[in-house]
Amino acid sequence: MTGHRARLRERFLSGGPDGLPDYELLELLLCLAIPRRDVKPLAKELITRYGSYAGVLSADVDSLRAAPGLGDTAVAAIKTVQASALRLVKAGASEKPVMSNWSRVQEYLQGAMAHIPREQFRILFLDRKNTLLADVVMSDGTIDEAAVYPREVVRRALELDASALILVHNHPSGDPTPSRADIAMTKNIVETCDRIGIRVHDHIIVGRTGQASLKDLGLM
Repeated sequence: MTGHRARLRERFLSGGPDGLPDYELLELLLCLAIPRRDVKPLAKELITRYGSYAGVLSADVDSLRAAPGLGDTAVAAIKTVQASALRLVKAGASEKPVMSNWSRVQEYLQGAMAHIPREQFRILFLDRKNTLLADVVMSDGTIDEAAVYPREVVRRALELDASALILVHNHPSGDPTPSRADIAMTKNIVETCDRIGIRVHDHIIVGRTGQASLKDLGLM
């Protein structure tokens, strides 16, 4: 087992992560948290359970704790890797005005929300130069609903002295196609924000493999 781990580590250090399939990358991570056990079967089981390496990293803490073979040390290691990756991408997304750095913002949103098993609604609050002021989770809901109210959006925007915002939520089904409820909610928030001079640039819906923009679709 020691020899296998050493070879796996050397392949990673010499060839980089692209040289390892998902289960081996996860195996390498689990080796650090579970030093005295063959974790290859566990890594494969987790990839199957959550669908991908990204799915494992994005899984809820409670869900990971319930997975056979994972203790708190391993769960903490998995979530630390996810948090580190998101902070790195978010730092890049915040370097420039959001609208001129859109690909990095989309990358961050995809990493943060694509694999959440319930609907989450967050808002990117922007200043007059469209630089990110705050990234706020407004609602963490159920498998198919995350309630958010226009008055709460406006209240938080005023607290932050925001001039504009971008609405974002995910579809746990994986399909980012806007629903009628999504369109109606967007219209209500846009109308409420317009009354006090706050611009809503877009509403982004995040799916498993892509995103939908209500602005690009002509729905706002």
